[in-house]
Amino acid sequence: MRSILIALPLLLLAGCSSFRGDPENIRPVPQERLLAFQQTQANGAQIVVNRDFGMMGGGCYVAIEVDRKVAARIGVGEVATFQVAPGTRVVGITPDRMDDTLCGMGRLLREVAVPVKAGETHHLRIVSQNRGGFDILPDGR
Repeated sequence: MRSILIALPLLLLAGCSSFRGDPENIRPVPQERLLAFQQTQANGAQIVVNRDFGMMGGGCYVAIEVDRKVAARIGVGEVATFQVAPGTRVVGITPDRMDDTLCGMGRLLREVAVPVKAGETHHLRIVSQNRGGFDILPDGR
């Protein structure tokens, strides 16, 4: 009995970390939540952002920013593609300020610099961890 009481909190904490979904379970962000960077650009590049599955923030959208402009509102298990010009793009995640519930009132700002060249595609991943909260990281596919 004592070992169950010790193991249960550890299992609950482990459940807060996110995990990569199977490709057949990942769905694109619906068009109405894609807000910018959707037009193909001459000599442009693509940045693909995938949000992991997980319990943390599961009922909330996270705002994706490209060069500090809100580009999309992404949910759990969704993927969004952005068309960008070559150069160093700053891609970040923030609370979804379009949501007037508690989801949009948190404090979150994580950013990553992505140096892109014409014709390239860069993959990023939004993860949630029980200790560090949300983060956006290069996806080493």
